[in-house]
Amino acid sequence: MSGFIDLLSSFLMVLGLFFAFASVVGLIRFPDVYTRVHAGTKALSGGAMLILIGVAIRAPSWQGAVKSVLIALFFLATNPLASHAISRACYRHGIAPHGTVLDEYGEAMEDRP
Repeated sequence: MSGFIDLLSSFLMVLGLFFAFASVVGLIRFPDVYTRVHAGTKALSGGAMLILIGVAIRAPSWQGAVKSVLIALFFLATNPLASHAISRACYRHGIAPHGTVLDEYGEAMEDRP
């Protein structure tokens, strides 16, 4: 059973590493700040979650597993808020999304005080 747990946790950590690598490629290649924020968000949501789940499975004690789960929950709570705040601040400072034709968010913002 220990061999299966080690294999499962290693698989999850390698899969998380793949997500992190793909997001780094996205951060370099994407054209504007909004798509780059999206890539960074996926790195934390996908990559870090899988790595933390792998660490929780492999943890030698239940305290280590609980800490990993709490860190994962913290990431899940703060990551969307931070990425939304960054995107909204960029929009309010006039940074236009790359290649957009219709700005529905701008129309909605005009109605607000």
